[in-house]
Amino acid sequence: MEFFVQISRKWTHHITTLLFFGFGIWSLWDGFHEGGESEELAEVEAKLDADWTKAGSGAAKQNGKVADDVKKETRPFLSQFFSPILLKAFSITFFGEWGDKSQLATIGLAADENPFGVVLGGIVAQALCTTAAVVGGKSLASQISEKIVALSGGVLFIVFGIQSFLSTVE
Repeated sequence: MEFFVQISRKWTHHITTLLFFGFGIWSLWDGFHEGGESEELAEVEAKLDADWTKAGSGAAKQNGKVADDVKKETRPFLSQFFSPILLKAFSITFFGEWGDKSQLATIGLAADENPFGVVLGGIVAQALCTTAAVVGGKSLASQISEKIVALSGGVLFIVFGIQSFLSTVE
């Protein structure tokens, strides 16, 4: 026997509106009360710097095809088929987004709007954000503070909440 809970569009619309306001207030709170660089960002940067240094020295020591074959055989199963950087980028993005405020807001949006449009918009937005992070991440990190990012995100969530509050439920 299957059991499905259906929540009316009216309720999902109101829940989504509350989530937008809640995430906006949460982001604004973080922006005003957290100072400096987050521990997570510093940890990721240190790991990437260590990997970069190790890759540079490891390439100089490795010599010939035999060493490459041995290295490939000793790599974990998934990294034999996919590049290690692809797996790292996937892991960082997937686990960083899992349960994130934006994912929860997307769940609410998909419950209230066309799911195909939400998926397509999410994919395009994630691709643009990732591209911007890759292309200009290092230079932007030195010019824009985490506080500005949190405050901007909070303002955007509040704007989305106001727009959702003022829109009608079909």
